[in-house]
Amino acid sequence: MQNKGAVVALTIIITFLCVYYLSFTFVSRNVQQDAVEYATDETGVVNLSKKQNYLDSVWNLPVYNLFGIEYTYKEVKDTELSRGLDLQGGMHVTLEVSPIDIIKGLSGNSKDAKFNEALQLAREKQKDSQARFATLFYESYQEIADRPLAEIFATAANRGRISRSDSDDVVMDVIEKEIEDAIDRSFIILRTRIDQFGTSQPNIQRLQGTGRIQIEIPGADNPERVRKLLQGVAKLEFWDVAELSDLNNSLMAINELLVTEQREALKAKKSTDNTTEETSSENLGDLLSADKDTTESDLDAALSSNEQDSTQSKLDSLSAQISPLFALTKAQGGLIYDVRDTAEIGNIIRRDDVRNLLPRNVKPLWEVKPTVDESTGMELLQLYFVEVGRGGQAQLTGEVITDARQDLDEYASPAVSMQMNAQGTRVWRKMTAEAANQNPRGRIAIVLDNLVYSAPYVNGEIPNGNSQISGNFTIEEAKDLANILKAGSLPAPTRIVEEAIVGPTLGKIAQSQGIISIISGLVVVVLFMVAYYAKGGLVANIALVFNIFFIMGILAQFNAALTLPGIAGIVLTIGMSIDANVLIFERIREELRNGSKLREAIATGYKKAFSSIVDANVTTLLTAIILYVLGQGPIKGFAITLMIGIFCSFFSAVYITRVVVEWMVGKSDDSKVSFSTPFSKNLLSNINIDFMGKRKIAYMFSIVFIAIGMTLTAVNGLNLGVDFQGGRSYIVNFENPVVATDMKIALSESFENTGTEVKNFGGNNIMKVTTSYLVNDETDGADKKVRESLISGIEKFTGQTYVKDDSQVDAEHFTISGSSKVGATIADDIKSASFEAGIFAIIAIFLYILVRFRKWQFSTGAIIALVHDAAFVFSAFAIAGLLGIKYEIDQVFVAAILTIIGYSINDTVVVFDRIREFLNLGTSTDKLQIFNTAINGTLNRTLMTSATTLVVVLILFLFGGEVLRGFSFALLVGILVGTYSSVFVASPIVVDLDKKN
Repeated sequence: MQNKGAVVALTIIITFLCVYYLSFTFVSRNVQQDAVEYATDETGVVNLSKKQNYLDSVWNLPVYNLFGIEYTYKEVKDTELSRGLDLQGGMHVTLEVSPIDIIKGLSGNSKDAKFNEALQLAREKQKDSQARFATLFYESYQEIADRPLAEIFATAANRGRISRSDSDDVVMDVIEKEIEDAIDRSFIILRTRIDQFGTSQPNIQRLQGTGRIQIEIPGADNPERVRKLLQGVAKLEFWDVAELSDLNNSLMAINELLVTEQREALKAKKSTDNTTEETSSENLGDLLSADKDTTESDLDAALSSNEQDSTQSKLDSLSAQISPLFALTKAQGGLIYDVRDTAEIGNIIRRDDVRNLLPRNVKPLWEVKPTVDESTGMELLQLYFVEVGRGGQAQLTGEVITDARQDLDEYASPAVSMQMNAQGTRVWRKMTAEAANQNPRGRIAIVLDNLVYSAPYVNGEIPNGNSQISGNFTIEEAKDLANILKAGSLPAPTRIVEEAIVGPTLGKIAQSQGIISIISGLVVVVLFMVAYYAKGGLVANIALVFNIFFIMGILAQFNAALTLPGIAGIVLTIGMSIDANVLIFERIREELRNGSKLREAIATGYKKAFSSIVDANVTTLLTAIILYVLGQGPIKGFAITLMIGIFCSFFSAVYITRVVVEWMVGKSDDSKVSFSTPFSKNLLSNINIDFMGKRKIAYMFSIVFIAIGMTLTAVNGLNLGVDFQGGRSYIVNFENPVVATDMKIALSESFENTGTEVKNFGGNNIMKVTTSYLVNDETDGADKKVRESLISGIEKFTGQTYVKDDSQVDAEHFTISGSSKVGATIADDIKSASFEAGIFAIIAIFLYILVRFRKWQFSTGAIIALVHDAAFVFSAFAIAGLLGIKYEIDQVFVAAILTIIGYSINDTVVVFDRIREFLNLGTSTDKLQIFNTAINGTLNRTLMTSATTLVVVLILFLFGGEVLRGFSFALLVGILVGTYSSVFVASPIVVDLDKKN
């Protein structure tokens, strides 16, 4: 083997990197375990909020020392192998999209007193009402005003939608539609932001009948960052900066106004104080604190009139408390203040008498982030004035931004680079040209949500629509800002109305059962491989261990999250890794049976198996790439894991095993390395089954089975989980801890085996139960029935009694503290994106097989087999439901289907590769015989691969627990049918479509 040294070196490097990155995962788990212990009381109740507080307290503290280098908990979390919501839980946030701002915007920010009074009254009513805000607003408006709504809303911006002659009903229809559209847009933008935030498989749902959106972000260990991400409107604007030299007269007038006020206050104070003791510097400072702003010289003059407090020390003391309007120093070229004084400065600037002294075409804006004066340690914040055009609108807004990314500025500091569309480029060119031609040079402020991020001087015209935001960012802040800008601005502000820490969808017991089952299955596979392939099986097991280890390590390096769909991808790559080794070893055994020497047989075996392995991996890789590019949510997470798994399995199964095998064999053909045992030596080696002759029977079986399944699906529908159709959600409080997994299983009967999700909510004695039971029934009777079913199910499960008053909750009683209706986690656009990804994947597979096998019949056979396998699994679920065994169709089921498709195409391509080899030999003209011979020749490999993968899934199905039963059932059926279709569907279809039989 050539380049053996490179393979060894690469293996060592990857192993070292995986150990390094996975070490952070173990440290993080230990810290989290400490947090759980801290948050657990003597009764075993875990307060998840208390746990989060512990993690927040160590966020910036060193928790890991590696070779003398200390890492904070934040740095450890950034590097660990994170997990999705289903495996670790995360942060739950309920956001409310502000309907007031939407209605105000629709009115053109009307100043009508009764209109604004009605809005405030509606807000008060909303606190005690479940009605829509638009309804409450209209009721309030009717109580207060005596004029039609059209007079408020018939603005130029609403021309074509609202006219002055329209009735209130017409206007209310427009308002309600505008609010609903704004919530829908907010939903999409927020989901885009979260996806770009770097999390895997977040949940985002509409709370039906409200303007609220519920979001769950896995492993959100930095709540403040999440809040900024969700609540920032991202209203980006570009303004010309008004220079202070142009505002000097206005600022002097304001300063004179404030100094006069202070002098009057001093006179009033002196007239009422008769004792020297009462005019201490401390009392005088309190007096001036209401209006602290004046120049240093005027301050000294004002204070020197008080003879009792004229000492220099007292003046210095007062000066330290007072920030002058002309800032700490005029030499810095702007109004720069101690950050502690900015609230009072803001109050002064907002005063009507002060605003009247400023030009009408300017408005004040604060800098986004303070800078630290290195000499004094003081945090300083600058106040800018920007030039406001006609209508108060910015010349350029964020709608023109087509792309944004984290970058570095000219000083190598984190920044955000942006690209504009054609319209934005045209306006940007004009703005920068005008600023550059000013004398002195002008500045343009880049403003986000009314905060100035940067205000650079413009050196020349910028013709290409590029711009950059710099603002003393960290890399993390720059990435978040770029993601927010890329996602777009929210149509209205949002506020957080509920916040909690939630436990994993897949409870601890279910996780333990799943992990133990998978490990047990792998142990069986390891033993079986040694029993079948002797020392060759030992080599395959080494490759399998390297494969799993590499996948985990690389996922940690890429900061990807491991989810249950991701585990499905790993199961698929395990099967592909074993399949590659089986292909190689079977080829080696063939060469040995044909009389080749050991070293020659090894070289030939690897060579002949290589093309089959490459074809199988490339077809699966194409699918993964397309799913990653076009898919969303769980689809994207599955694709990432699958891509990493494909490269790892290929490298370990093809290259690492060859290095090990050649090292074991050495340079002699007399080595005792064997690839068979007495049990397996001639097993399945002389089989001659007429597969092609039985193809019509196979066709009939598949057609009948799928027809029955699809008919049942059409009649009864699929048992869609909460992910696909939403449902009703309840918060249930207990006194003592409850096991989420057990509660989910117990509630299945009460909810007639419909989709149900149970997770911790703020603690392990508080459960959030969401069910799709009667989800399509919107009547009050359905609400009552679902609630009663929940109560009866919990009473039967716990033996406790329901009480309405949460103060009565004890060891014998529980209560329901909240309820809501939630929309689907998998929105329509995710379904559409997944469908598009599937179509493009099928096209890519068709074209690749067409190029590799030079016949459209092979491509068609492979695609029909894929569709057959997916339909077969859906049918199996429907038939199982008829027999009383109902499994949910949820996100995890989608991952299982994708796994099955990947497995199916892998199996089919391997069989096709052997058929192509036999066709190229040209030893026969009987194609039926050629196909039979090729399939019989690969039967050993086909059954071995299926058996080893099936063992893992079968043990998971039998012992993995009820929660994972649907997932493992889908994989179990899929692997069986995938093996069946590659022999009895894909290959026979190629024969029947080829007219040259």
